[in-house]
Amino acid sequence: MKCHLRNLLTLVLLTVFVLSPSTFASAKKLIPMGESIGIQLQLPFVYVAHDVLLPNGQWLKKGDVITKVNGLPVTSIEKLKQQFTTNDLTISVKQKTQQQRDISLTNEQANNILPFIKDETDGIGTLTFIDPESKQYGALGHQIIDGVLKEPPSFTNGSIFLASIEQIKKSKPGNPGYKISVIENNNIRLGNVKSNDLYGIFGNWESELKQSMRKPIEIMHEEEIELGQAELYTAIEGSKVEAFAIDIVKIEDNFLQFIVTDKELLQKTGGILQGMSGSPVIQKGKFVGAVTHMFVEQPSRGAAITVNEMLKKEPK
Repeated sequence: MKCHLRNLLTLVLLTVFVLSPSTFASAKKLIPMGESIGIQLQLPFVYVAHDVLLPNGQWLKKGDVITKVNGLPVTSIEKLKQQFTTNDLTISVKQKTQQQRDISLTNEQANNILPFIKDETDGIGTLTFIDPESKQYGALGHQIIDGVLKEPPSFTNGSIFLASIEQIKKSKPGNPGYKISVIENNNIRLGNVKSNDLYGIFGNWESELKQSMRKPIEIMHEEEIELGQAELYTAIEGSKVEAFAIDIVKIEDNFLQFIVTDKELLQKTGGILQGMSGSPVIQKGKFVGAVTHMFVEQPSRGAAITVNEMLKKEPK
């Protein structure tokens, strides 16, 4: 079954991060990727994804966490369904800043709310690198913030899958575009998700390292990065990764600003899209960093984090 994904991960707009100085990551080679991936994080609770008006005039509000049914704790949709065994149900819900409240529902009414609740966070992003030695990967370049919960979700396990781009909604000034994708290859998992950190998601790569992959390249240290021409690897059609021209216009600490100069990318996407986070940046054949943000009013302009800084958050 195809799983359609519009980017549901909230992208935080460009922010100035104040970081303490530290040593560079040890020199090694990484495989630059650029493939679009579907990301799924299984949560240890059930929450309401949309406002729902109930027949009794009460509301289930977006972001409500369903904590209990008839006094029994629920931690997944499956466990929630298992509690729907009587006709009269009491559902306990709670928002982060509010007190718990109880809602009375019939069994039929309770089943009618199932399409509006979730126990996972999902979305799309871009795979940044695979470490051929440790068999770990990094992606996104920034933390996942659940769009409903408005915070990084705690999760029990996570998975990444190869995604294929079906459609592009172009970016326009003041109106960020996005990718619409489907998960490919019968939902075959490429890897797990071990952490969701400030600089991206990281985990173990579980698929075969194919000969057809790009070869590992050296990491470029911050003092080597130059203003001017570079490339961005990303997929905008199907699962094909292409290289697009950019110009690095600013280098500050461990972050870069760049402008998309590639005419084809500008014509097809308007610049940077939601879902491009994690796209590798390459200069002079070396791995510079990963795209993290776009400028909403200037979608041809983006920001990136150096791969050295990203690696500091890689789980060991």
